[in-house]
Amino acid sequence: MTTNAIRIYEYGGPEVLTWEEDEIPPPGDGEALVRHTAIGLNFIDVYHRSGLYPMDLPTGLGREAAAVVEAVGPGVTDVAVGDRVVYTGGRLGAYAEQRLVQASALVPLPDGIDDDLAAAVFLKGLTAWYLLHRSYPVRPGDPILLYAAAGGVGSIASQWAKQLGATVIGIVSTPDKADIAAQQGCDHILMSDDSDMPGMVRELTAGHGVAAVYDSVGKDTFMASLDCLRPHGTMVTFGNSSGAVEPFAPAELAKRGSLYVTRPILEHFIATREELLGAATELFDFIKSGTPNVRIGQRYALKDAAQAHRDLEARKTTGSTILLP
Repeated sequence: MTTNAIRIYEYGGPEVLTWEEDEIPPPGDGEALVRHTAIGLNFIDVYHRSGLYPMDLPTGLGREAAAVVEAVGPGVTDVAVGDRVVYTGGRLGAYAEQRLVQASALVPLPDGIDDDLAAAVFLKGLTAWYLLHRSYPVRPGDPILLYAAAGGVGSIASQWAKQLGATVIGIVSTPDKADIAAQQGCDHILMSDDSDMPGMVRELTAGHGVAAVYDSVGKDTFMASLDCLRPHGTMVTFGNSSGAVEPFAPAELAKRGSLYVTRPILEHFIATREELLGAATELFDFIKSGTPNVRIGQRYALKDAAQAHRDLEARKTTGSTILLP
């Protein structure tokens, strides 16, 4: 069976994405053949494409998609032909019309969550879940600082944090994104080009600082983010949109009030199928509660993935972005 897919043969800009035919064998033990209906675009795809997160080349791209199961291999009991499913993680290659995946990674989609929404929210929503419930568990009344508050993860995390009772300070890059962040419940909004972020944060927190910073930017903001924390606060660095964080002396944490730093990744929180299904259930329950407004800001044809990458890196996107086969 043949399908169309995006592959890369070298690291670089969006121009290295190629659209080509790919041959798919029948599903093997524990595998399922899925037909994608919507594919999630995430900033980690840029890291893979650029080589910031190195991979063996050539490779596909993409970590999440909604799909329909078309065939299953021997020993598969987790899903059946015709099931609507969503997945994230595993071998890269979601930028494809069809592909083989491990059936144990597939999560059945509940009624009330359509395929576009599932592809737009699953990886970003699970990221928000582990940030707010595991990396630094938010408590009612906690002031927190959230970068890219109008982006894919930030849009979900800001609303979920509000439901948990936090005071959310959102950072955005444009006035339009500030409006979006306000609509999503951010209590205070700061612009990413503000020259004294720590000073502004302390002004908003009566001089104390925030309980946690959720920083997806990386190198350019790391030290300033530490300066925004209250004593014993937690720095959650979970992305590198400006580059990887440079080495620093642990004494920097001591002199700022015995701070904590964590660099989490999703896979460590959903390592078993039981953990995956539990996390997905919490996410789906949050979505079905009616609390979040999950905004799909952009839709692109899968073959136009290069343009989607250009717009994402240029900060022209808001909310979630999906690719349609």
